[in-house]
Amino acid sequence: MSAHVIHCYEYVNRPFERISEALTLGAVGIFQRATTSAVARATSLTSKMKVTLAGLEIGKNVIIKVTHVDRKTTAPRLADEAIELELQWEAETNAALFPAMHATLRAYPLSSEETQLELTGTYDPPGGVLGEVADRVFGHRVAQATAHRFLEDVASRLSEELA
Repeated sequence: MSAHVIHCYEYVNRPFERISEALTLGAVGIFQRATTSAVARATSLTSKMKVTLAGLEIGKNVIIKVTHVDRKTTAPRLADEAIELELQWEAETNAALFPAMHATLRAYPLSSEETQLELTGTYDPPGGVLGEVADRVFGHRVAQATAHRFLEDVASRLSEELA
C-alpha cells in the first residue's frame, strides 16, 4: 500500500504578515475556533472534521497536532516568503478505522492584501486491501473533501479574526 496524496488551497483577503503572525502564535487556537471543537491541549486539539456527502453532513472528532512551524525566506511559486506548519491528525476514537493524515499547511503572499493557504498531505487508508478498495471507490473523495472543508474553515476564521 502506498500513501495517498491530498492537495487543496484557499485564499484569505488579509496580508501575509498578519496571517503568518496569527498562525505562528496560535495555530491550534485558530484550528479549534475554525472547527466544531472540544478542549485544546498544549499543541493539539480535538476538532470535528466534517464533510457533506449526498446532502448529509458527516463528522468525526479528530486530534490535530502542530509538530513543526517554519518561517521560510524562499517560498514556492512567486512569493518571496512563506510559513509552513507540519500537522498530524487522527480520529479521537476508533483511530484504526479512520485514516491518519500527515500534512503541511503553507501560507504565502499573493499580493499585499491576499494570502494563499495550501494544504498538502498524505494518508494511508485503514483496513488493508479492503481499505484500499474502499478508498478507490469513495474514501479518497471523502478525504479530499474533508481536508478542503478544514482549509475553508481555517481561511474563513483567519479572515474574520483579522478583519
